[in-house]
Amino acid sequence: MNDTRQQIILLADELIRTRGFNAFSYADIAQQLQIRNAAVHYHFPTKPDLGIAVLAHEMELMHAAWEKWAKLPEDQQLQKFTQTFGIKSKRGQICLMGSLTPDYITFTPAMQEKVQEMATAITTWLTALLKSGREKKLLHFTGEPYDRALVTITSLQSSLLLARVIGPQAFGAISGQLLQDLRP
Repeated sequence: MNDTRQQIILLADELIRTRGFNAFSYADIAQQLQIRNAAVHYHFPTKPDLGIAVLAHEMELMHAAWEKWAKLPEDQQLQKFTQTFGIKSKRGQICLMGSLTPDYITFTPAMQEKVQEMATAITTWLTALLKSGREKKLLHFTGEPYDRALVTITSLQSSLLLARVIGPQAFGAISGQLLQDLRP
């Protein structure tokens, strides 16, 4: 991948997670990367094009992580998944999907579809993980795995938001309690 294109994607990802999608401009990217606005537009003619590229990049990383974790028991995979949120918390960031959802109605249909694709991929993976983990008695919870997946992902997303306001201990408390509640 072109270095400039990759740098733009990575910086846009950071800006989305720290400011929100609608709170930065191509000028912000150009200034921070010390390139011209035209260079950003060359790689991403529209901001939704950039948003879709950021989502695609994140989904590649997610799928690679899930593939790597697949060899681990489900409780350890869940721990790894939670740790990815912990990394974002330490950086003062929120998760990409959590950052994009407040602006969702302002997105083009193509970008909305990509956000939906990400949300579906995460909930599908997490549902299967929870179901399998419960069947193997590595995880314990009541209710349907899909419902527990929704509770888990929203708890992790919210923990990052609260950590911004009341400090990093919020993430640790919420994620720790979440994992404890899922132990047999």
